[in-house]
Amino acid sequence: MSSIEALFSAASKARLSAYAPYSGFAVGAALATDSGAIFSGTNVENAAYPVGTCAEAAAIAAMVVAGQRRIAEILIVGEGDALVTPCGACRQRMREFAGEDAKIHVAGTTGVRATFTLGALLPEAFGPSMTKAGPP
Repeated sequence: MSSIEALFSAASKARLSAYAPYSGFAVGAALATDSGAIFSGTNVENAAYPVGTCAEAAAIAAMVVAGQRRIAEILIVGEGDALVTPCGACRQRMREFAGEDAKIHVAGTTGVRATFTLGALLPEAFGPSMTKAGPP
């Protein structure tokens, strides 16, 4: 199984567990680290809409809990005709743990529809190297 197939499978499975009673829009995400480990997440909404957790944020949190810190690529899956690209906040979250060349795959329920680099989705991003402390 290729890395994209493994990510698509993990993201699709995570999407089935979405808690989206307000928007009805289930999203799944899965990321691969430099070590090849895969972490997935789904969106979790809240009655105090829009307070909730994006699928990408959930996958990143799972990666951090496991002690990993570097995203090699990530895949987001949602349904509908439009591309389900990461929101601005999640693009910034990804930038914390990925370089500008990290691949962001955007999928519908039947497969990958587009691939971007993080640099293309978040040009001129503010990243860890720009802080006083520098990258961890």
